[in-house]
Amino acid sequence: MSLTTTPDLATQIADAIDGQSIVDMHTHLYPPSFGTPSAPTGADANGLMLYGINELLTYHYLVAELFRVVSPSEVSVADFWAMDKTAQADLIWHKLFLDRSPISEAARGVLTTLQKLGLDPGDRDLAGYRRWFDEQDPDKHIDRVMELSHVESITMTNAVFDDNERQRWLDNPAVGDDPRFTAVLRFDPLLCDWPAAAAKLAEWGYDVKVDIDDKTVTEVRRFLGEWLDRTKSIYAAVSLGPDYRYGEGRHGSAKWADGNRILTQAVLPACAERNLPFAMMIGSARGVNPALRDAGDMGFVADVPSVTELCRDFPDNKFFVTMLSRENQHELAVAARKFGNLMVFGCWWFLNNPSLIEQITRLRVELLGVSFIPQHSDCRVLEQLIYKWDHSRTVIAKVLTDKYADIAATGWRIGEDELARDVKLYLRDNFLNFLKR
Repeated sequence: MSLTTTPDLATQIADAIDGQSIVDMHTHLYPPSFGTPSAPTGADANGLMLYGINELLTYHYLVAELFRVVSPSEVSVADFWAMDKTAQADLIWHKLFLDRSPISEAARGVLTTLQKLGLDPGDRDLAGYRRWFDEQDPDKHIDRVMELSHVESITMTNAVFDDNERQRWLDNPAVGDDPRFTAVLRFDPLLCDWPAAAAKLAEWGYDVKVDIDDKTVTEVRRFLGEWLDRTKSIYAAVSLGPDYRYGEGRHGSAKWADGNRILTQAVLPACAERNLPFAMMIGSARGVNPALRDAGDMGFVADVPSVTELCRDFPDNKFFVTMLSRENQHELAVAARKFGNLMVFGCWWFLNNPSLIEQITRLRVELLGVSFIPQHSDCRVLEQLIYKWDHSRTVIAKVLTDKYADIAATGWRIGEDELARDVKLYLRDNFLNFLKR
């Protein structure tokens, strides 16, 4: 059966999107096997599975907003970090939800999450919300959150240079065996701070030198191979600053000489050997306001030609790329038209706002058709899956309604099965197909 014209078309597309399960290709979420600091019993203070109302309220998006509305004389940044998490959450709730309306995307996201979980945001009952979350079994809670967010599989980010996480993999080889989660090996220091990475690798028993030689390259490849295999990673990833440059003679590339040698001689060969994509998330400027910790990071315009040169120089490698600046999106989408080994994905971090998701998704549909990944959640707190996918599905449906109406107006008849196929590509299969191509 062919799709009808709007407004029925909008309903049909929304239904197709709501009926399609999602593979979330990039998160910072973990199963209970990695420890649960928020659990009312059996809590692991250094655990990595974050969930619950305190974690939602103290996420760095809202911490940054808090310090736009409180003065240092009222609450200093140092005073805030000295508080326990409950007190921090109380302050944020009071200042951002009660003293003023919670209409930012991050604040609205908390309300959407409460509503979808069956709690009433209109009650404004923070103590009651806390009691509810305290009653949840973390393992069963994951299942419910995944069901509500329509997510069938969660892709972790596994930072091998984080001592806390690394030790968990070494202590328990089965730590990542939860079938709801897949692993991604993340190793920013290898490219961004080679001297520090080399010191760590040497401490862990790898024969490496700060002055990179052939033996060092071989040892880095051995390290990568061991950890890609240990974690059963489905791709490898780094986050790079806006100043990242690849390409001989490119302004600023000298700073990245060591990182690019490790990338081209160790990382990309290790990925190609296993047919694993390499993901680059480019544009994050860390510690612009260091007093705010994670809330003090920012994003700036990055260099798309560095990406295109990598895609050209390494045609046997597959690259996932997302960029943090709105200003990069057109150029990046055009680059993806030129290189089949480049998969553009998601609206990351500061771009994860409905107005920007809509603008960027429209741009990508117009340039790339059905051959990109429109969104990933980038969640660090479990329940963020609910609001990020709820809000994103609504925006994606809006864009697709307009685009399918455009081609229907030409006389092209679109079948419901064709719409379901396209939606499945966007939310699931473009990612899975790129992994195995």
